[in-house]
Amino acid sequence: MIYILLGNGFEESEALVPLDLLRRAGAKVTLVGLDGLEITSSHGVTVKADVTMDEAHAPEDMEMLVLPGGLGGVESIQKNLFALALIQKAYDRGCWLCAICAAPTVLARAGCLDRRKAVCYPGMEDEMGSAVVQKGSQVVTDGRIITGEAAGSSFEFGLRLVEVTCGREAMERVRNAVHFHH
Repeated sequence: MIYILLGNGFEESEALVPLDLLRRAGAKVTLVGLDGLEITSSHGVTVKADVTMDEAHAPEDMEMLVLPGGLGGVESIQKNLFALALIQKAYDRGCWLCAICAAPTVLARAGCLDRRKAVCYPGMEDEMGSAVVQKGSQVVTDGRIITGEAAGSSFEFGLRLVEVTCGREAMERVRNAVHFHH
């Protein structure tokens, strides 16, 4: 199971593009609402999560945890002790841990990016701790951690998530189905 954490103020494309691509590939993806089932994005789009944080804080079947950016969404994650515990649990278990835009700073604060290659929203590099920031990269994979640069990286980020969970063939099939050329 793949979990995508949604806090009020999340960036729409960074959550919904990977969700769409993963589901097209046949992956089981659950949207987890930090602040209830109805979560409002940074641009006023309200999304209905599948479960609340209370219902998802100890999933044994989690293979991947995804953190979209958006400053409000990242702040919601950073302030939610259950979310921080879930991130730590995913890291400790060796699950795929994925974050895009401002969200890699949450992983950095948790110590998950120490001395690892990563990328974040340009201008937030000072918040990345000892991570080895790969400026100018759209998506960076280091071990079982995937980071993406910004909203403009949502398709590449989502396709990388598809590739590591469903395989290269599924990723190519989805990429061709949505006509993503890059």
